[in-house]
Amino acid sequence: MIVFPAIDLKGGQVVRLAEGDMARATVYGDNPAAQAMIFAAAGSQYLHVVDLDGSFAGRAENREAVEAILQSFPGHVQLGGGIRTRAAVEGWFDLGVSRVVMGSAALKDPDFVKDMAREFPGGIVVAVDAKDGMVATEGWADVSDVPVVDLARRFEDAGVASLLFTDIGRDGLLKGVNIDATVDLARRVDIPVIASGGVKGLDDIHILALHAGEGIEGVITGRALYEGRLDLKAAIAMAERV
Repeated sequence: MIVFPAIDLKGGQVVRLAEGDMARATVYGDNPAAQAMIFAAAGSQYLHVVDLDGSFAGRAENREAVEAILQSFPGHVQLGGGIRTRAAVEGWFDLGVSRVVMGSAALKDPDFVKDMAREFPGGIVVAVDAKDGMVATEGWADVSDVPVVDLARRFEDAGVASLLFTDIGRDGLLKGVNIDATVDLARRVDIPVIASGGVKGLDDIHILALHAGEGIEGVITGRALYEGRLDLKAAIAMAERV
């Protein structure tokens, strides 16, 4: 199982939000590239980056910071946040992004996302963000009437690399991952699932890793790392050992 340390960008700074609320942002640094290097030094070969401003604007708002991360991080960078056009997808792949995460576009224009998945095999991740079991979009500002599983199933056999499942009600709150909902989704679809939202410590990593054979590909963690509740090196070792 892969552990993805997260770098969320707001105004060029490294932040974490509480429940996706931009007004509840905690700043952890003003040098995203340096943070990426810290994660690399801890042994991470993967990184999850989100342009939070871009999620709301529908276009790249932290391009300079993302480019700096790409230049400094030697591993694979997975990027999300406002990527909703062919030009944006192609542009990020050209710059060296390994995988592009698409959320709002997946709900509003699934055919486009499927086209991108076919054009860039293994390069498209569909974000399935849940609030009370329903899909949320536009940087989580809008909640739809589409159940999470229904959206996920639309992309089976479309060639997407993974589903990124986030329980918004736990994101950034250190409440622990919603294991039941995450594993249930993985069991009900044929696409690997990445867990996100609420990681509070090594126990979350251990339990998720036990379900790797059921379709759990990885887990994203942010606040727990920044606040010293989770050691990245230990988390990676745990994920690889189970």
